[in-house]
Amino acid sequence: MIAAMGGVAPESRVPERAKIVLLSLILVAAVANLNLSVANVALPDIGESFDSSQTALNLIAVGYSLGLAASVLWLGALGDRYGRKLMIILGMLLAIPASIVAGFAPNEWVLFGARLVGGISAGLAYPTTLSLITALWAAGPARTRAIALWSALGGGFAMLGPLLAGVMLEFFHWGSIFLVTIPLALLALYMAIRNVPAHVNESSDPVDNLGGILSAVFVGSLIISINFMPVPNAKTVALVLLCVAIVAAVIFFLRERRASNALYDLPVAARPTFWVAACAGIIVFGSLMGAAFINQQYFQNVLGYSTVEAGAAILPAVFAMVLVAPRSAKLVQANGSRRTLLSGQAFIFLAFLGMFLLWKEGTSYWIVMIPLLLLGAGVGLSGTPSSNSLTGSVPVKRVGMASGTADLQRDLGGALMTSIFGALLAAGYASAMGEIIDSSGKNITESTQASLQLSYASAEDLAKQHPQYASQITSAAKQSFLDGDRWAYIAAMVAVLIGMALVFRFFPKKEQEEALRFAYHARDQGADAATSPPPLHVPAPGEGPAVISGHVSPPESHS
Repeated sequence: MIAAMGGVAPESRVPERAKIVLLSLILVAAVANLNLSVANVALPDIGESFDSSQTALNLIAVGYSLGLAASVLWLGALGDRYGRKLMIILGMLLAIPASIVAGFAPNEWVLFGARLVGGISAGLAYPTTLSLITALWAAGPARTRAIALWSALGGGFAMLGPLLAGVMLEFFHWGSIFLVTIPLALLALYMAIRNVPAHVNESSDPVDNLGGILSAVFVGSLIISINFMPVPNAKTVALVLLCVAIVAAVIFFLRERRASNALYDLPVAARPTFWVAACAGIIVFGSLMGAAFINQQYFQNVLGYSTVEAGAAILPAVFAMVLVAPRSAKLVQANGSRRTLLSGQAFIFLAFLGMFLLWKEGTSYWIVMIPLLLLGAGVGLSGTPSSNSLTGSVPVKRVGMASGTADLQRDLGGALMTSIFGALLAAGYASAMGEIIDSSGKNITESTQASLQLSYASAEDLAKQHPQYASQITSAAKQSFLDGDRWAYIAAMVAVLIGMALVFRFFPKKEQEEALRFAYHARDQGADAATSPPPLHVPAPGEGPAVISGHVSPPESHS
């Protein structure tokens, strides 16, 4: 059995019944991915039901990814130590009551709490899926293909969430969208119990629980502080939470430098094939989640799409992602991770540029579709090299750290970018609505102005209460929303450019990447890389990373 195998596995190694094992892991990942995006299409309905502020809607949208991002490193380490299959089972079991509470939530804060717990359930199960792929499939083309399929279908399920939710909303209350994943969770639980191997390359090292708590405090306080930043009467709370996040990050860093059983191996994380891929992935996947959050509101609020139409509108992105992602594995093998990552990031930048320039009130869907195709292709290209670089840069005993980081790319990235986009949308909307009110010259009470500036949903509710002014209020709300979402798209383009600069400057080229990985593997196995075949190319000074006697010098430049 694979669990008993030690040393360096042959590149042909795959688990018994590989296809059914991979399907089981993808189903587990599908539960997490569906829940990530299923709320987005219902945000207008939720906002109307609870008369929510834009900030409350932001927190509901980000709650799931917040719970996942805050817990994923700690729970990934616990899975490495106590059993990855056990973590999958616990995660699927917890997902069911979390979905039920979300479906019947009496107010927006109970809904946020249920989403948060649902994210923690995904933190138990989701990182384990990539950990097991890395542990069960030997490094090489077979593993890269498995990761590509996992990445493509995972992203596809995340993007299909709004369509499924849109169909449900046509016939049922908005709470039904949180119940729809329960049958999938039950199926994934059954498949995991029946097919997923247990005790595969598990660690016997103790878990750094203090590091886990610090990582959760850091991520949670950072994300919530970003969401509260644009709220006028919550700036003090936001600043306090930001200070808590900074202190927790500093203590976490000091702890991980000194702990004998560090939760996060900082020397491994400093490898360029690891940290650059992690940063790029945070921006790539975060941009996808942030775009889904903004776009669903744009489709319904500005273009007037029904929930089904809004959910179906993103299908071109799903199609492009699923089509491109499996082919990205071949591009990684042929051209290396660096070039493939840069290509994907370029597509994502063009997608946000298209949203900024083309998406207006009354824009034809044929125009709307162009940026969505670019976005799907960009994420499909970028996902495989990013996740594959992480898992290929760590020893097998640290695979939970790699898979946890791969999940952080999606979930911390999603929480960060959704929070930033949402904060900019809220601030831009309120500012634009304030300017429209001031320019109108009408005598508007403070309470009415506050309702108009609170959110699009609040303005729509006010329009229903005052039908004589409904068209003016709705027109002002649409224009204010468009002004706010442009702030978000500018931020997205800046973030993608930063990610491209990091990859261009610091990620090694194909030959250098292969040499680095071989040296990392030799070092992690306790072997001397200088005496291990095959012989490696030693670049000239300034050309790239040198591999000499198992020591890898950091690259000076990769431009």
